[in-house]
Amino acid sequence: MPFDDLRQWIAALDRAGELKRIRTEVDPVLEITEITDRVSKSKHGKPGGSALLFDNVKGHPGSKVLINQFGSEQRMKLALAVKSFDEFGERMRMFMDVKSPQGFLDKLKMLPLLTEAGKFFPKTVASGPCKEVIERDKFSLLDFPILQCWPQDAGRFITLPCVTTRDPKSGKRNLGMYRLQVFDGRTTGAHWQRQKVAAEHFRQALREARSKGSPRALSLPANSAVVDLMARTSGGQVLAESDHPSGKMEVAVAIGTDPAVTFSAIVPAPPDIEEYVIAGFLRSAPVELVKCETVDLEVPATSEIVLEGYVNLDELRTEGPFGDHTGFYSLEALYPVFHITCITHRKDPIYATTIVGKPPMEDAYMGKAVERIFLPMMKLTIPELIDINLPIEGVFHNLMIVSIRKSYPGQARKVMNAIWSLGQAMFTKCIVVVDEDVDVQDLADVTLKVFNHIDPERDIQFMLGPVDSLDHASHLPNYGSKMGIDATRKWPTEGFTRPWPDEILMDAKTKALVDSKWKALAKELGID
Repeated sequence: MPFDDLRQWIAALDRAGELKRIRTEVDPVLEITEITDRVSKSKHGKPGGSALLFDNVKGHPGSKVLINQFGSEQRMKLALAVKSFDEFGERMRMFMDVKSPQGFLDKLKMLPLLTEAGKFFPKTVASGPCKEVIERDKFSLLDFPILQCWPQDAGRFITLPCVTTRDPKSGKRNLGMYRLQVFDGRTTGAHWQRQKVAAEHFRQALREARSKGSPRALSLPANSAVVDLMARTSGGQVLAESDHPSGKMEVAVAIGTDPAVTFSAIVPAPPDIEEYVIAGFLRSAPVELVKCETVDLEVPATSEIVLEGYVNLDELRTEGPFGDHTGFYSLEALYPVFHITCITHRKDPIYATTIVGKPPMEDAYMGKAVERIFLPMMKLTIPELIDINLPIEGVFHNLMIVSIRKSYPGQARKVMNAIWSLGQAMFTKCIVVVDEDVDVQDLADVTLKVFNHIDPERDIQFMLGPVDSLDHASHLPNYGSKMGIDATRKWPTEGFTRPWPDEILMDAKTKALVDSKWKALAKELGID
């Protein structure tokens, strides 16, 4: 059964013994982070600890804060109502891999899929719980228990927002998750990195504004934030400071959505698939949306809190630093400013949030779920893939370990380049490719095989390209080097003519003989 809203999800967590209610007074500035970090990294009890519901927040009487809701494999499976991520991923692959029918029988076979797909599309309803309170005039973000997570953070940040924007040219809607630094009661930063869809919508709005005027095409200093977020347009031209086009782009932010919607905001959805369709697929029921009050956008009807407003096309402001999922602070940079025109919310809204920092934290479990669910779809493009592992400590864009079924020389390098061509996977700093008999989930096995199998000069390749905005080591912001390691067995057709040794393994007969004696041996050895 799908969860209609955050409250049903909280009740399910409670029934499953996955929720702890905290009644001790806590401060949203730093203290909630420290408590949650200790819980998520505790070596006592279950991995990831429990989801936490704080209901005695300093300075915010009556408010409740939900955090760590996705912070374990068990809770991620509960959120998506699955027993296995791999099985669910295969179902999603089948749904996405709908080929054009070749004949009448193929068309008949497609009918069940098309009928099922029709159930997933969002539907707009007249109203919903998120409209229980509508504030157009006297409102302030500071009324909500928004966290400051880490000591050097630039302030309080909204960290689990579902941000809706619309392409001004095509009208296509997008749902993404971009942190929002609270500047004051009515404005925030809009931290959509340049490769994100919302940033492209912003650039498209700039192009549309330019097409209505005749600004001069001049050069600006290479300030990456200004050039790439504000001024860079088609043809590689930039605008002079005096020529920045006026105009606005509408934005709507939902906080405290049902788990399928929240998860869909972070998934690397295929370009032609709207996130609300993914959410409908995850929950096996359409997401109900309502029109906003002051902007022409839709938001989930059961959201706890909705922020409506706009960003100006000619306005940037310093955002950050922020303690990020890399375990280091992401540095300050210029980003658009989100001006809030209206806030709607449920009565006594629950504020849903998360923290990021040194792994493992809640985002690690969300990332691993994405890894397992989207592996089958990666195989549509890279059919030789066997398995992948994005180690948590690699923060999902620093290291990917890949096993392949090798069938021709140079295939490992082909796979590296294929991965670097796939959406957000283009940011992967290091890709390690191994043979199919290596268990990529076993880092001890990977370490043994990789460093025995490589000749560094021959098997390591470097390339330049886009890197994650959070990569503080690249020689330029957002542009740097990547490394691929071919740790597969080398073939004569790859220029390797020496014998390749066999791995040391005991023969099956001896293993079976010892197995038959192991119970008695274990007793003598004192092994349980």
